Amino acid sequence: MDNAIAFVGLGKMGLPMALHLANAGHAVVGFDPSAERRTLADHAALPVTSAVDELIKSSSMMISSLPNDEALEQVSALLCRSANAGSIYIDASTVSLEASARVAQELAHAGITYLRCTVSGNNVMAEAAKLTIMVSGDQPAFEACKKIFQCWGEKSFYLGDGEQARLMKLAINLMIMLTSGMLAEALSLGRKGGLEWSDMWQVIDASAVGSPIVKAKASALSKRDFTATFTVEQMRKDVGLILDAGKMLNVPLGLTALTAQLLSSASAQGYAGEDYAAIIKVVEQAANLSEVTL
Repeated sequence: MDNAIAFVGLGKMGLPMALHLANAGHAVVGFDPSAERRTLADHAALPVTSAVDELIKSSSMMISSLPNDEALEQVSALLCRSANAGSIYIDASTVSLEASARVAQELAHAGITYLRCTVSGNNVMAEAAKLTIMVSGDQPAFEACKKIFQCWGEKSFYLGDGEQARLMKLAINLMIMLTSGMLAEALSLGRKGGLEWSDMWQVIDASAVGSPIVKAKASALSKRDFTATFTVEQMRKDVGLILDAGKMLNVPLGLTALTAQLLSSASAQGYAGEDYAAIIKVVEQAANLSEVTL
């Protein structure tokens, strides 16, 4: 355990990220509050511990992948209490600008170097080490940690010394969500006018609008498969963070607010655990379209 990287948060994103580090030759020990997630990590041959305080005390680098602001602030408090001054903390969570800034102040007082390391991509991309890495914080620490980031994806970007990585992640997720809203309206319009579902997807995939995110969704959605890579509820949380950032920065986000209502409708109609693209079904129902027969 001594001098191992402490990896806190072994969820669908965190576990493959931790495994990539271990497979690259880094000593890694994981922790998750869920005994089930610790068992999954152990079965995947990643060393785990339930003694997180001792793990942090013996590590000079801590990495986390966490679900929300509250979890980030809890981990930060733990680090301030247990980590050694001069340690590096890399957080890969999607959280609010305000919470991240509060944590930055606390960690600075404790002498811990803090890198905000947001990632773009879903769990499938995490497993394939094809994430896009966005980092802000201490630039020398960023340079020193490049080999860490290379384990998760080919491209890493240094964006500044503050909360820039947090904001960039929210901006990317804004565009991803609005792409789904665009598809919902376009596909419903086409269906209402008599276009076949499969025909539309073939043309969209081959057209100028066939962006990487559209192409990534095309295979499943062309078959009406709404199995989640990122759920409606997860996207609702992120869109909430985006709208909060817009309020804080005085940026009108009208399209985002409208899409947030589609997500709320999807959740109310029982699609909370489906892929966020389930807003397609919400728009179809509003257009009085029946279920597609494939």
